Amino acid sequence: MSEGRTGVETASRAAAVRATRLLETGPEEAFDRLCVLGKSLLDVPMTYMTVVDEVRSFLKGAPDSAALCGPDGTFEAPAREAACQLVVDSGVEVVAPDTAADPRLRDLIQIKAFGARAWLGVPVLDPDGYVLGNLCAMDVQVRDWTAAEVAAIRTLAAAANDTIGLRLAAQDLAHYAEESAELAEILQQSLLPAHAPRVPGMEIATRFIPGGTGVDVLGDFYDVVPLVGGGFGVVIGDVCGKGAAAARTTALARSAVRTAALSEPDPGAVLDTVNEVLLSWFGAGRSFVTAVYATFARTGAGWSVRIAGAGHPPGFVRRDDGTVEQRPGGGRVLGLTADHPTAIDTVELAPGDALVLYTDGITEARDPAGAQFEEDGVARSLAAQDGADAEALAGTLVTAAARHHARATNDDDAAVVVLRVEP
Repeated sequence: MSEGRTGVETASRAAAVRATRLLETGPEEAFDRLCVLGKSLLDVPMTYMTVVDEVRSFLKGAPDSAALCGPDGTFEAPAREAACQLVVDSGVEVVAPDTAADPRLRDLIQIKAFGARAWLGVPVLDPDGYVLGNLCAMDVQVRDWTAAEVAAIRTLAAAANDTIGLRLAAQDLAHYAEESAELAEILQQSLLPAHAPRVPGMEIATRFIPGGTGVDVLGDFYDVVPLVGGGFGVVIGDVCGKGAAAARTTALARSAVRTAALSEPDPGAVLDTVNEVLLSWFGAGRSFVTAVYATFARTGAGWSVRIAGAGHPPGFVRRDDGTVEQRPGGGRVLGLTADHPTAIDTVELAPGDALVLYTDGITEARDPAGAQFEEDGVARSLAAQDGADAEALAGTLVTAAARHHARATNDDDAAVVVLRVEP
């Protein structure tokens, strides 16, 4: 990490903390909920999030932050008495199975006050990489933190980073309205992988076409997640609404998939976790998402794919011989109710076969007469390709939908992910 972005007393880092305005309010519900989720995922007595200026560690989130705060609604402690100083000074994760055996931690006043025998802290960053504070977990027993537990709290910290980044982007948007289109594009890009990931034996091609005027961030997203024990998962989803609220939901849903996939091999259970997170964060029916999450496992020269659906348009399989199959789809939209039936589908992909996933910006593209492209249009465009690789299939589908709506802009985002087994 470059000079000036770490260190409790570093002036440039402290200035970055003040620029976030996080010190102007006490604990916030958004960060409290991340800590509640962390406590549950790691099965620990306490998780909390702090930001740190030159002298103090300032509480921003905890499972029960009100119980820690004073009459003014805040809680702070001298930074040099708190374990978070280690994360802010170094800019890296601190993993301490036994604080009593760790000379960096054993004499700290706050460690003793909380009775922490095991401590785990990861940096919370602003978009420029300045270490603002930390998200941490503690246990009252000596504990060997597992790789999955470290990865889980790291992912929750990334969600906090996204939330802070969205706030900073919104501040810029308010002050520089003429730059709103550019900022929206940057924000949208931050919610999607920078590059199509590479998986040995698999071609992966992605396309994203922003809808509307380009000023508002809409809600389509996709991601590829490596799985513990081998294989990988792919998620594609569509968030209701647009703007900062949609971006926030997108960041949360994507982070929830990544966190759940670290320990849960069942794709249906991963979407169940996303549903629970949305209900906990927003309440029933206030922000909802359609999604497909598929897991891929090698089977000799091919791949076995389990597909979980939650109210999302069904995918297609294009076989190496050109045959096109529509998958069944189904399931209920995420974030509506706790009763969440998920559709499960299994398909085997041989060399040359491709799974094609997309959002409804493709199927609901309308021609000048109002007719939609629909699933038939997807099937036709895929069948028209002869021996196409993943990039060609993705490009053909996006081009066919664009020609169908025949307008300068579409009302909705459109995203496509094509996964083709190398022939």
